[in-house]
Amino acid sequence: MKAYAGIDLHSNNNFIGIIDEQGQRLFSKRLVNEPDRVIEALNPYKKDLAGIIIESTYNWYWLVDALEAQGYRVHLANPSAIKQYEGLKYTDDQWHSFWLAEMKRLKILPEGYIYPKEQRPTRDLLRRRILFVKHRTAHTLSLKSMIARNLGITLGGKVVQRLKNTDVADMFTSPDLYLTAKHHISAISSLGKIIKEIEKEVKSKVELKEEFKMLLTMPGIGDVLGVTIMLEVGDITRFPKVGNYSSYCRCVGTKRMSNNKKKGVGNRKNGNRYLSWAYAEAATFAIRFCPAAQKYHQRKKAKTNGFVATKALSNKIARATYYMMRDQIPFDVKKLFS
Repeated sequence: MKAYAGIDLHSNNNFIGIIDEQGQRLFSKRLVNEPDRVIEALNPYKKDLAGIIIESTYNWYWLVDALEAQGYRVHLANPSAIKQYEGLKYTDDQWHSFWLAEMKRLKILPEGYIYPKEQRPTRDLLRRRILFVKHRTAHTLSLKSMIARNLGITLGGKVVQRLKNTDVADMFTSPDLYLTAKHHISAISSLGKIIKEIEKEVKSKVELKEEFKMLLTMPGIGDVLGVTIMLEVGDITRFPKVGNYSSYCRCVGTKRMSNNKKKGVGNRKNGNRYLSWAYAEAATFAIRFCPAAQKYHQRKKAKTNGFVATKALSNKIARATYYMMRDQIPFDVKKLFS
């Protein structure tokens, strides 16, 4: 007799619900987040369990690793893609756990990708790098706008990042403005050192796999972006079509249209936000270094706006890199911008 277990995972506890192949409830219990307690509760049903379904919350690593180490077949549910029954008046943790198990029994479970355990730390390190880059950009833009607002001087981002305390001391006579600028410079410098340290550490540990080396032939994708894409993608063959990949990278629109009118938007969060960032960065660099990409961006920008044009270019780059990774072919500018 087959059985299915759903685990509704929270920050300090979890709720387990087990059903049989007819959908009858066999077990339900709330437990604290301790691997031994969870494994002890599941052990009586181990030989019958065809799968354990865990929702892809922020803290699933420990539970998935502990269950896989015990030989359980674990499935990661994608909460952004789960469609629940409409019209329900009441739901709770017990209902959610049984619903996860029920979707697996009915073979309608939207599954997420369980990334290999040994590569997760490096991937997460690069994700923290993205966070530090965003913080540095925020400080850079804030200082840049402060200079423009008070002095009427427009400086480029790279110029702002190279400013020293002596430079802003000459710019601002107000002690308060100087203090603000000095702290911005301190934050930019500190974050820059952290970013370089992370990049050095990653480069010393990770090399691009053979199937991902073709990424470096794309204008706008260097070593760091290449490794970021490789670690976020994992196995390119898990995407059967290019549309699945570009959707996963959040490079496609989410409009709901009817009779040529917008009726709403779809699920914008369904996908990988780190790949979305990586391809937006790749598009920004491609505009600088690839004349064909620059012309494409200018044409799109003339019809819409800069943001939509960059998003359209990132979608083209994402689709191109899918074929480059899957078929092991280098970048061809004529094929992409014919």
